Amino acid sequence: MSELPNKPLPNKPVDKPANPHFSSGPCAKRPGWSVASLADALVGRSHRSKPGKQKLQEVIELSREILGIPADYRVGIVPASDTGAVELALWTMLGARGVDVFAWESFGKEWVTDVTKQLKLTDLNLYEADYGDIPDLAKVDPARDAVFTWNGTTSGVRVPHGDWISDARLGLTICDATSAAFAMDLPWKKLDVTTWSWQKVLGGEGAHGMIVLSPRAVERLETFNSGRPLPKIFRVAKSGKMIEGIFQGETINTPSMLAVEDALDGLRWAKSVGGLPELIRRSESNLKAIVEWKNQGTWVDFLATQPETRSCTSICLKIVHPEFVTWEPAKQASFLKSVISLLEQEGVAFDIASYRDAPQGLRIWGGATVETSDLVSLLAWLDYAFEASKTKLS
Repeated sequence: MSELPNKPLPNKPVDKPANPHFSSGPCAKRPGWSVASLADALVGRSHRSKPGKQKLQEVIELSREILGIPADYRVGIVPASDTGAVELALWTMLGARGVDVFAWESFGKEWVTDVTKQLKLTDLNLYEADYGDIPDLAKVDPARDAVFTWNGTTSGVRVPHGDWISDARLGLTICDATSAAFAMDLPWKKLDVTTWSWQKVLGGEGAHGMIVLSPRAVERLETFNSGRPLPKIFRVAKSGKMIEGIFQGETINTPSMLAVEDALDGLRWAKSVGGLPELIRRSESNLKAIVEWKNQGTWVDFLATQPETRSCTSICLKIVHPEFVTWEPAKQASFLKSVISLLEQEGVAFDIASYRDAPQGLRIWGGATVETSDLVSLLAWLDYAFEASKTKLS
């Protein structure tokens, strides 16, 4: 079997990223973060105390302010991160109408599993695509509910815009925006249920998720009863009325007040640097740096097949070197492990392997807490690690 051609090993780059954390969740902390940022955490106190509820309410209010969420939309904190928030919506709202589900990566396909094998819905249309592609969103039926991710965290493929969603729709749109919120401009008036987690774009710790409900989603919750049993962590309405406390800092179960403080720290930082426009600019700048680097090389390409669908947060790359693509998957995996291990040993990058269910490659987080200068330093090291691994293989 032929090997990658051996060339003289390039000089090892001098500069290293100041922050080598490029994980896609939990993600890099905001610039300047330290444990001292949690000094005001309300540890040892009840989250139901007045100061505890004030901190939780501040998370809600800052999220609304920074993201530009309409005043008549409810914003709440719910258990079990983004997964809990999405499944709360699926279990409580689906079944009133037919459902269209769009899936093109691991987590979107988990929602397919939920609606088919757990909820066992029958009036269902599934629109799926392979990693790197996106389904035909124009197939959405405005008379039906629609479930989709805005940004595919494990494929690096995002929805390019919201024009495909009708303003006159009768169904609800349920959008998993966990790696899109705070890095992409979400069209709130086209989204009825939107969810995310603290551990993504603002670099918080995993704990609770966030859910945003339009007035139409609230109406569904107050008028529709699926008849299916609901665990406590999914109950946001009672006797035909919303439990308003959930949207005023009264969480369903006990949150970590350390995680709450960390979420507040990220939100305050986001506001201090200029809010959503600056967060989007920072993330898009990171994507631009990778685009420019990719265009100068020959061994890597984006997993996303369409430039307009490339994610600016979970940036997924595939190896396209002509020899690499002829190898058996086990050999490809061994080579990639060598590249990634070298970067970890040098303290240059951690946790950049592709998601376990995705095609073999690299996944580099480019969200707003990542400095573009760090990303540029990483890219030089990627070229070096690729060449060094070729030499080792030879």
